[in-house]
Parts: sequence; C-alpha cells; structure tokens
Amino acid sequence: MNAALQMTVFGLAFISTLFLLVATCTDCWMVNADDSLEVSHKCRGLWRECVTNMQDGVRTCDQYDSILADHPVKIVVTRTLLITADLLAGLALATLLLGLDCIKFLKEEPHVKLKMCYGAGVTLSIGSILGLVGSVWYAVDVYMERAMLVSHNIFLGVHYDFGWSCWLGMAGSTGCFITSVLLTCCLY
Repeated sequence: MNAALQMTVFGLAFISTLFLLVATCTDCWMVNADDSLEVSHKCRGLWRECVTNMQDGVRTCDQYDSILADHPVKIVVTRTLLITADLLAGLALATLLLGLDCIKFLKEEPHVKLKMCYGAGVTLSIGSILGLVGSVWYAVDVYMERAMLVSHNIFLGVHYDFGWSCWLGMAGSTGCFITSVLLTCCLY
C-alpha cells in the first residue's frame, strides 16, 4: 500500500473507533421528541437516563441500578455488542498501527506487516458488523416500541426518537466497515 492510502485508512479507522467508543459511553440513544412545551430534554442511554431543563440548563442523570440488574433486552444486547465492537476495533487499530510502513516495527519483514494490515481489516469487519447490529437493533426496538404504542392508541405524553449516540454508533460502525474493505481489498 502506498503511504497516502495507509494514512487515509489509519485516519478513518481512528475516527471510526473513536465514534464507536463515544457512542458506547454516552447516554443519548433515545431522545424525547413530543415535548411541545420544550420544558425539558430527556435522553436515555445504555448506562443512564438524563433530563436537561431547557430554561436553566440544569442536567440530572439517573444511573441504572447495576450492570447485572434486570434490564430490557435492547439495552443488554446493545451493551454487549458495542463493547465487543469497541474491543475489536481497538485491537485492530493497534495492529494496523504496527503494520504501517512508516512504523519501524518489523521494517525488514514487509510480508508480516502486510498480514498485520490484512488481519486488522478482518478484525475491523467483525467489529463493524457487531457495532452495526447493536446500533440498528436498538434503533429498530425504539421504532417498534413507538409503533406499538401508536397502533394501540396509547399516548404517554413522551415520544422517543433515535438520539445522536445511536447515529454515532451507526456512523462509527460504517466507517470501520469501509476501513476493513479498504484494508482487505486494496492491500495488493
């Protein structure tokens, strides 16, 4: 691979991995979209639920009881998939960094460095699929919950949409997938 392609791929892998990590750690996977008075902004995440008062900007968050407590399936599955995707993307990023031609590690072994880049691409593809499945799983579950309430004519006063964390998880997973395609298909 030439140096420009390597730097582009590494930059995309770094940004995509960062997006996945931020999506996993933040708490705005679902946002309320029906607050016509716009008094508060409510976000639900994988780890806690936060409410921001729109008038004075005060934000309060309620942590979920425990990681091991009984949680909805969408939270448990999304947590598991995104944490696994984060670990795989981090491992792939470290492997990719060592496989770059500009790094002096194994400089006299170009075939080993090429295999490291290829391995990083495969690892990123697995991580990207897990992250995308987790993000889409959560988004579909939010949509299905909303559709079920609408079909039964139930209105609770709060209507949730996908939050920026959900979109960031999808963007990070897509970026990791594009990086994996570039690594596995453009190596030779």
